[in-house]
Formats: sequence, structure tokens, C-alpha cells
Amino acid sequence: MSRIGKKPVKVPQGVKVELNNNQIIISGSTATLSLDLRPEVKVQYDSNAGQIRVTRSSDERFPRSLHGTIRALIANMVEGISKGFQKGIRIYGTGYGLKIQGQNLILTVGFAKPALIPIPPGIKIDIKTPNTRGNEVPAEFTISGADKCGVGQFAAAIRAVRPPEPYLGKGIRYVDEIVKRKVGKAFASGA
Repeated sequence: MSRIGKKPVKVPQGVKVELNNNQIIISGSTATLSLDLRPEVKVQYDSNAGQIRVTRSSDERFPRSLHGTIRALIANMVEGISKGFQKGIRIYGTGYGLKIQGQNLILTVGFAKPALIPIPPGIKIDIKTPNTRGNEVPAEFTISGADKCGVGQFAAAIRAVRPPEPYLGKGIRYVDEIVKRKVGKAFASGA
């Protein structure tokens, strides 16, 4: 049996859980998230204990693989509604920066035209430093939202605009990302 799938998901105060036929809807004061369920997995909500339990229909390979995954997705939904998720991003490079214009994020990262990325609904951007100052002070901002997949996907789309390069370290990277640096070519002075 799945060790993760056996653990019940604790539902904190202020989070509502609804179970429809093949769907679980978790809502709070800030957002509402839903997940379509497979018939191989059964979800039960005990409102008195404040717990969600996930069980599977059989011990075959496919239901076993879904058991822990569905439980983890439900736990992420509950955590996202109660606390939220954040992803920090830094932009390194002289003259690089970002700004928000309407529902779009505009990145100036060394291309002829600024990159324009639409901000999905439910995602908030908090800009700490809008422009880089030399190579030492990066532009920095935080992406936050209730949906863990949505926050991660949007952060990956931003990073894909200009991934960090290994020689000078210029580009867009996550706050906790470590970029392996390479040494450039050493020119020998020969006579």
C-alpha cells in the first residue's frame, strides 16, 4: 500500500470541501480549486474529523500509481487554499528588468523587443527590485498563488524566456537555483 496514499489530509478551519460525482472542489476565502477524479480512486471526506482519505479500488498497477498522486494533489490544493505557494525569481544582466502593464508581464532581457507574457488568473506578482544594477544587484520578484501547478508552470515559462548562461551567469533563474559557471577560453600570449 502507498505510504503517502494512506496518510489522511488534514483540512484546516475556513477551508470547504465538496465532493461531486467525479470531482473534488476545495474552496477558501481567496480561491477555489477543483480536481477531476479517476474511477480507480475513491475520496472520502469526514467533516467531523476534518480529514480527507484516499483509497484505491484494487491492488493492480494503475490504481496503485494513482493512489499517492491523487492524495498529494489534494494535499497541495488544501495547502494552496490555506497558505498559498510562492516562487522567487531573479534576473541577472546589465540593463535587464521587468514591469507589469495591465495583465501582462514585460521582460527586458537583452532582446531587440521586450518579451510579453500574459499573467494567468489567480497569479500575483510582487516586484521587489524592478531593474538590475550592474551584475551584482539582480532584478527580483515573487510569483504567488493558490495553485501549485499554476505557480510552477508560470515560473517555468518566465525562466524559459532567457535561461541563465554558464559563462557570465546572465539570464533568469529561480532564487534557490545554483548555476554552474564555466571558465572562458584563456588566451595565451605567445611571441
